[in-house]
Amino acid sequence: MGKIFYLFGKSACGKDSLYQQLIADPQLQLQPLILYTTRPMREGETDGANYHFTDEAAYRWFAQNGKIIEHRVYETVYGPWHYFLADDGAVDIARFDYLAMGTLESYCSVRDYYGQARVVPLYIYVEDGERLIRSVKRQRQEAAPAYEEICRRFLADSRDFAKDKLDALHLERRFENQEFSVCLRAVKEEILKHRDIRESK
Repeated sequence: MGKIFYLFGKSACGKDSLYQQLIADPQLQLQPLILYTTRPMREGETDGANYHFTDEAAYRWFAQNGKIIEHRVYETVYGPWHYFLADDGAVDIARFDYLAMGTLESYCSVRDYYGQARVVPLYIYVEDGERLIRSVKRQRQEAAPAYEEICRRFLADSRDFAKDKLDALHLERRFENQEFSVCLRAVKEEILKHRDIRESK
């Protein structure tokens, strides 16, 4: 049986960059477990790589047909943005290992759907002040920087990743992304460790 390695953490903790490096690593041979979102595509993103970019009508279809594994919605200054994982028939966990990325809540939903034995948490964290600096730098590269949205997400992260919620997960490891190459190496070693344990049984 394969496993789902699930990257999650607050905004601007480096999840996207880690995801891109891990999914491209030929040694790991991870398949993407890609979320759907109704938010607009950002500069540098590709449909089917970071997310499946879709619309409200598609979200409603998945919901009405009972195919949503996990879902969250953010009330942004631009209106509601839906993020969801759909059972669209593309996942074959009996044969492959997968890499996914999301929030604490989405990790819990995927863990509950596929079973704790199949889902490995990879919690990434960065000191809050550094995250805020990174968020501002990233927005400055956009054609129309959304500084209000940065503030909303920063405050929402404080609630979504509250200490009691993290403690309830009983995480064996947490990965600090202060230096990217060090964090990437640690996460890769964790993935390989779980694969070695599985293959030794």
